[in-house]
Amino acid sequence: MGAIAPIGASPGECFESAVCGRSGVERVPAELYTGTASLAAARVRTDISGYWPAHQRAQLDRAAQLALIAAAQAIADAELYLSDEESLRAGVYWGTGLGGATSIEESYRQLLLGSGRVRPTTVVMGMNNAAAGQISIANGLRGPLLNVSTACSSSATAIGEAYRALLAGYADVIVAGGSEALITDGNLRAWDAMQALAHADANDASRSCKPFSANRTGIVLGEGAAAVVLEREDRARARGAQIRAELAGYGNASDARGISKPDADGQVRAMRAALAQAGLSPADIDYVNAHGTATSIGDVVETTALKCVFSDSHMPPVSSTKALHGHLMGGTGALELVLAIGAIARCVVPPTAHLEEPDPACDLDYVPNHARAARISAVMSNSFGFGGMNAVLVARAYQS
Repeated sequence: MGAIAPIGASPGECFESAVCGRSGVERVPAELYTGTASLAAARVRTDISGYWPAHQRAQLDRAAQLALIAAAQAIADAELYLSDEESLRAGVYWGTGLGGATSIEESYRQLLLGSGRVRPTTVVMGMNNAAAGQISIANGLRGPLLNVSTACSSSATAIGEAYRALLAGYADVIVAGGSEALITDGNLRAWDAMQALAHADANDASRSCKPFSANRTGIVLGEGAAAVVLEREDRARARGAQIRAELAGYGNASDARGISKPDADGQVRAMRAALAQAGLSPADIDYVNAHGTATSIGDVVETTALKCVFSDSHMPPVSSTKALHGHLMGGTGALELVLAIGAIARCVVPPTAHLEEPDPACDLDYVPNHARAARISAVMSNSFGFGGMNAVLVARAYQS
């Protein structure tokens, strides 16, 4: 696994921050946002400028840079060394919402406010599949290559579709995940125009994202990337790989309702499909990493969907780690799967931070404020995107 996010520069750092409640959310500085509202965002604080020579970095959008770092971590963690022949069955499935958004915005800024000329590399930096292509090139992965853009569920969908590709025999190993970098003036203005963004908490900006709380005010945009190496079990065992977990199920279902308003029915069908493929019952799930974006409608709809899937006799603990790392859009599903797998390994449920005023309509066990020790064998990770695109992943502890 690999991850670089507002709460850490590795999967281990991210999990420790999630458990300890270390927030990556902060007030957006004036140099990044020229609007009048006081907004919060979650930026990657790690200095990544030294990962490449200046001339190479200048040809990579920030989203692609983050993607390359997360993918490299995952490949190193998997000790994945491929022969020339093996590389033909090693692929990349990558998710992103807007691709090279930073490069696209900069090009328009130059066109309209600057010299009137844009970089010759603008197209290849800004195109939606740039990160997927860069990962493939950097690591010599010559198997199936797929770019997925399903809004907030992009990286979860990419991982799920990679899983299906492995089951179908199209590849032996796939680097899957997602990345996003949307903390720009234009993107912040666009999201704020939807009245979807949380404004910075007046007392403490780091507490601006409050999923399932009565005083939640909306989404906090985040940036980052996360990746997993998915590999056929027989191949992984044959080479003596350290297997972190088994990806056991994937559900994908459309709301077929509103373009931006979530619907419980589609979410329920996605969760049930993932459970069915995993051969698990709802009672087998020990933890759910919720989509939990802190919107007034979304949190209530997800609560309703969870109640439909899980019975009163077994309602697993649920938490939204977005309270700390924000909403990474195309990268969020992959990061949350990494955190959920971390919960299996560490036997700890990350909390929902800043949940001090529970919404009566969100009345599940949302693990408020403090992590909880628990025996965790199977986890579910929910990702629900604009367009009604729902992707659910189920992973469990690997039994050799």
